[in-house]
Amino acid sequence: MAGKPRVVVVGGGIGGALLAKTMEPDADVVLLDPKDYLEISWAELRSMVEPSFAERSLIYHKDYLTTTTIVKSSAVNITEHAVLTADGQSLAYDYLVVATGHVLASPGSRTDRLTEFQRENETIKSSKSVLIIGGGPTGVELAGEIAVDYPDKKVTLVHRGSRLLEFIDQKASKKCLDWLTSKKVDVLFKQSVDLDSLSNTEKSYKTSSGEIITADCHFLCIGKPLSSSWLHDTILKESLDNKGRLMVEKDLRVKGYNNVFAIGDITDIPEIKQGYLAQKHALLVAKNLKLLIKGSPASKLGTYCPGFPLAIVSLGRKEAVAQLPYVTLTGRIPGILKSGDLFVGKTRKQMGLHA
Repeated sequence: MAGKPRVVVVGGGIGGALLAKTMEPDADVVLLDPKDYLEISWAELRSMVEPSFAERSLIYHKDYLTTTTIVKSSAVNITEHAVLTADGQSLAYDYLVVATGHVLASPGSRTDRLTEFQRENETIKSSKSVLIIGGGPTGVELAGEIAVDYPDKKVTLVHRGSRLLEFIDQKASKKCLDWLTSKKVDVLFKQSVDLDSLSNTEKSYKTSSGEIITADCHFLCIGKPLSSSWLHDTILKESLDNKGRLMVEKDLRVKGYNNVFAIGDITDIPEIKQGYLAQKHALLVAKNLKLLIKGSPASKLGTYCPGFPLAIVSLGRKEAVAQLPYVTLTGRIPGILKSGDLFVGKTRKQMGLHA
């Protein structure tokens, strides 16, 4: 490995994992992640109703990486030359990529994550009624998965907004609502549930408008905070915006730095935060790193342009709503695109594994 520059990737989510994999032939790669596995995050909700699905969507880092050094820890600081880890290591870098995304409460071991899905599935199976809090893509997809796999269960979805999936157009949003209603899901808008009073032992939940919902269990599907608070004490603190996102140039280098890049949800790129976009960021940064390693000038680096907001939200196993340029589709056609396998086979192949 002597002579190869060292690339340290902080974060082993969908973007960081693909970047580490792509850079292996050209660099001495170190992947720093508190988990020993990559989770294909958009398969999470299917795994809750069908835990065996997670066998393919949770992938040990060691199974797709061949020459990368995997360090199972978190970053606590960054200096001009090294990343400092929670377990006291100092990882020197020539190039650094920050890909820490959103805060995850997932366990560090793949085995424990599989057990977690099993437990969530038991909770759903043993409940006659389920409350879902949050009407973004996670809440809508979970409601759809439960409504299709367990049609006898009473599902209620509470959303503080005035429509589902505010990031897509109103037509697509209305199609989602109509589909959920047709599956007997109760959707309550402009209401929230007091999160401090939540517990799965209580079977009644009070909404902000005073409505009482009875449910045997609840799932919280609201946005998670960015995993960037640790950056406030690092050399990158001046490159954070007021929302805690790393400000990047068009070539995805962090503003003010020549050898530090950021990809995925942690960036301030004005677009919906989605896994497939983190993959696009990763492939562009890999290309740019290879150019820099070869000695190309910065002016030759590729640039990233946010595209039209595409979204495919699964509605159960066979249907979906898709917002594509110039058209919104609902039903089986977009369902064929995503809902059957949720792009898990495609992602596994991209990581060099069998589908």
